[in-house]
Order: sequence, then structure tokens, then C-alpha cells
Amino acid sequence: MSLADSVLAVNDDLPIRTDAPVHSGKVRSVYWLTETDSARLVAERGYDVAADAPLAVMVISDRLSAFECIWHAEDGLRGVPGKGAALNAISNHWFRLFKERGLAQSHILEIPHPLVWIVQKARPVMIEAIARQYITGSMWRAYDKGEREFCGITIPDGLQRDQKLPDLLITPSSKGILEGIPGVPAVDDVNITRTDIEKNFAAFNFRNPADIGLYEKLLGEGFDVISSELGKLDQVFVDTKFEFGYVTDSAGNDNLIYMDEVGTPDSSRIWDGAALREGKVVENSKEGFRQLLLAHFPDSDILLNKGRMTERLALAQDNALPLAMMMSVSETYVGIAEKITGGSLPQSDNPKAEIIDILRSDYALVD
Repeated sequence: MSLADSVLAVNDDLPIRTDAPVHSGKVRSVYWLTETDSARLVAERGYDVAADAPLAVMVISDRLSAFECIWHAEDGLRGVPGKGAALNAISNHWFRLFKERGLAQSHILEIPHPLVWIVQKARPVMIEAIARQYITGSMWRAYDKGEREFCGITIPDGLQRDQKLPDLLITPSSKGILEGIPGVPAVDDVNITRTDIEKNFAAFNFRNPADIGLYEKLLGEGFDVISSELGKLDQVFVDTKFEFGYVTDSAGNDNLIYMDEVGTPDSSRIWDGAALREGKVVENSKEGFRQLLLAHFPDSDILLNKGRMTERLALAQDNALPLAMMMSVSETYVGIAEKITGGSLPQSDNPKAEIIDILRSDYALVD
């Protein structure tokens, strides 16, 4: 079995029984189960959800997305060995801690395979909830150009690049294109203020204004849990993205939950603590790969300038990256996953065959 065969690059072609189109994102694919299969699994597996809750199988790939493109490498390698398993293992770890510490549940009902989640359908809050503990990345670039207000919050003068902020900063942005909200452009991922959310809470899918405070509480508590645990590993939790949604449990209660992924190298910046004490930033997250890409191509403006997206997509499609670059990303992801979980990361020579076999034999979801 070759290295390329051990990578799950295509994850939207599995023979999972569904009567809806497979939703394939940059990294994950979602197979919505039939009403019959959803109801059967709820009854058979004893999930704490409404009897008619829609369920899905979510399969993570090893694809590598950066600068809104999917990248590949030499020798037919179309993903990063171990990346999908690392992301799932890290999220599973944090979701378990959140539940144990009484924060909130997640959308995950069961984990049949290291690359697979069975999830319940949530009603998403239309906010990308960003929390920042350090000033870096795009926020630093804006600050360096003179900006001092971020999502309605003013931060002080005199900060230095990569400096710790006085307080945890919540800088939300819109999730998807939201129409008809005064002062919020109808484009994806635009910065919004707390006032925008308060005045238009229903448009952002909040049940009531009080849940705005609840989402901020869960965001802050979740950030603190991850930051504290990473600190024990001499890792620094720099910033991250959380997503939230509503689900209904078996007793008919609506609950705000964590969804998507949390505290992973894809959704967060994680720095090495020892290096930071020496004044250096060493990334244990996707930001390291972004920096490798910027150094690899002579005209880095293609990667940074959204006006050159056509050129950027062609760059990613037409250029096989050096194998060593992909393996460096693999070492980062697998390494931080094993640090966080405290165990070796399960990896497979043929993940697709494994997934099909488990979903057929244990869940009767493959004909």
C-alpha cells in the first residue's frame, strides 16, 4: 500500500445510504441519513435526541486547505497522512472535556471510526465565534495600519506583534451570506459587533437575546479549558474559532451546543511555549503551512490578494508541492494530536475500506 493510498483525499463517494445530496466541504463530507435509518439508529443506539431527529454520517478527509484552495504534493499525494484522524481526535478530546466539566454537549453522537462521526442535525447560529488571546495574523496587520476598533471593541495603542492582549477578545463574524441585516453586508465572513447581534438576534438564529450571553459564556469557558490544558503541555492557545447550534434532546428540551470542530490546528493557532519564551513563534497549527506556502511561491501576493483568486486557484491546481512540505504538516498535526490526547494516533493503510466495512457491519448503513 503506497503513501497516497493511506490518505483519504476523496470522501464524498462512499456508498452510504442516503436520499439527499452529499454535502462536501473543504475537509468534511456529510451524508444525511434517510428518515428510516435515522429513526432506527436513534432507537437502536439510544441517542439522547428527539425520536425524529435527522442524523448524518460525517466523514473527514486528509485534504489540506489553505488560502481557500486545496493543495496536493508530488507522488500523487492529495492530502496529509494522519491529518483527518488528528483533527477528529483533538476535537473528540476537547468535546469530552467540555461535557465532563458541565459546559455543553456537542453535535457528535458516536464515533464509529477515527475519521467518522455520527452527528445530529443542529440549527446553526450564523456566527463564526472568534476568540483571541494574542494579537497576530490579520488582526495585527490591521492594527499595524492604524486600526484600533475590532468588532465594536477598542483596543489600546502601543501593542507589539504577537503580544498577549489585556483580555480575551471576542471578534465574531457572519457565517454565510445573511440578507437584510442593517449595517451588515450580505457577504460571507464579515466582522460584526455585539450590537449587531443584539439588534438582530433572530436573523443570526438565536432563540432569544439571553442566548447571546450564553454563547459568549460557552465560548469563553471553552477557550479557558483548552488554553489551560495546552498550558500543561507548554503550548500556547493563541486564537480559535467556535461554532454553535441548537438541538433538541429526547425530553424535548432545546439546548445550545458546540458544533463543527474545536481547538484543532485547522481552526486555531497554537504556539510552542518554549520557543515563545525565547522570542520566537513556532506554529503547531495550519498557520505554519500558510507560512511555508508564502515562502514557496515567488509572488506571494497571489495568496494574499482576494482579487487574484483565479490565479490562486490555478496555482494550487497546477503545482504539486514538495513531498517534504506535506510530511512536515503531517508531523505537526500528528505530533500535536498525540500531545493533546496522550496516546498514539490511530492510522490506517486503507481508510475508505475500513469505513465502509464498519458502517455496513455495525450500523447497516451500506447496502
